[in-house]
Amino acid sequence: MLPFARSFDKPTRAAAMAQKRIHLIIRGRVQGVYFRAATQREARRLGLTGWVRNRSDGCVEIVAEGEEESIRELSGWANHGPSAARVDHVDVRWRSYTGEYAEFQITDS
Repeated sequence: MLPFARSFDKPTRAAAMAQKRIHLIIRGRVQGVYFRAATQREARRLGLTGWVRNRSDGCVEIVAEGEEESIRELSGWANHGPSAARVDHVDVRWRSYTGEYAEFQITDS
C-alpha cells in the first residue's frame, strides 16, 4: 500500500464517534395530534433508526440512533413537533450508540 493511501474498509474512529443515540420524552399536547406518525416520517427522512411510542402518562417517547447531526435535527424538531401539537418540555438523554434497530418504527411497547 502506498504511504499516503488508507483503507476504507473499516470505519474511522471519527465516523464511529459520529454515531449517536438519543432518548427523548416529549410533554405537552402530544397525543392525538399525529406526533408519532410525524416523528416516524421525520426520522426516516433523516436516515435514523429507532422507535416512537405514546406513554400512559400522556407523553411521547422517542429513541433514535444515527449520525449525530441528524439526531440533533430530530431533537430540535421534537421541540415543536407537528403543527397540531403543543410541546411544553422535552427531556433529552444522550446514550451510547448500539446499532440495534434496522429502521424507525411506531411501537406500542
